[in-house]
Amino acid sequence: MRRGVAVFSFICGAALMIAPAHAQSANTAIGGAALITTDGVRLNVLEAGPRDAAAAAPVIALLPGWSMPAAIWRTQLVTLGATHRVAALDPRGQGDSEIAPSGYTIERRAADIHEFVARYSRVILVGWSLGALEALHYVHRYGDAAIEGLVLVDSSVGEDPVPPAGSEFRDALKRDRRATLDEFVRGMFRTPRAESEIAQLREAALRMPLEASLSLFPGHIRREHWRGIARAFRKPLLYAVSAQFGEQARALRRARPRTRIAVFENAGHALFVDEPERFNRLITDFVGEIAASTR
Repeated sequence: MRRGVAVFSFICGAALMIAPAHAQSANTAIGGAALITTDGVRLNVLEAGPRDAAAAAPVIALLPGWSMPAAIWRTQLVTLGATHRVAALDPRGQGDSEIAPSGYTIERRAADIHEFVARYSRVILVGWSLGALEALHYVHRYGDAAIEGLVLVDSSVGEDPVPPAGSEFRDALKRDRRATLDEFVRGMFRTPRAESEIAQLREAALRMPLEASLSLFPGHIRREHWRGIARAFRKPLLYAVSAQFGEQARALRRARPRTRIAVFENAGHALFVDEPERFNRLITDFVGEIAASTR
């Protein structure tokens, strides 16, 4: 097994041109907005889509993974933003958000998500990788009243089988951070990516101080914590994964039969970049079903 897969399992534990958008949606504008948290940190939010769309359907609120910028969701912002209101958060220290002196814990990041979600009247929350765990912890701390559905993207949710440990990744970051992050970014994709794209994501990851980035890993939390939150979630839940978490997806559906799952057998960890059309259809259908059920 490549080290990159173990790393992803452990972690799941101005807009960049990250990925080409569908030509029909090329004119969708992506704007920026500032969110000042209760502890005084400026977070950046990318927004797209017609403002009146929020009245007809929930806002699709996107959370990136460990060290990644909100701009990695660019294809979703552009394509989904043609018909839906879409917002992507740069977590503290990531993307264009402030490099705060503190708050790089799952508790504070859950609070940041709480404040992000509160910007909108209706929300479907989408978390990828570490962002999925942070979304689950947000539900644990604040409940599900403010969201109408949850999408977890390629992250371990505490089901069997147990993913491989990734403790070597922390040591590698301390030895040669740039080279380790370069390998990490390249390993996220199954499809070939432009060197400029790889460089943008690597440099974005390097922006956060090393110790802050290391403190984000929630290794102190038992796997049962995530499993319990996911199984108990009362509202619509979509779990979209690459092959590495396929068995966990099927296990969650057995334990929680109303869970909708999608396994991307030929995609990498950033499956929404590798297979954007399929992923976007999943989200559109999921949002449509929720919107129809609440009319």
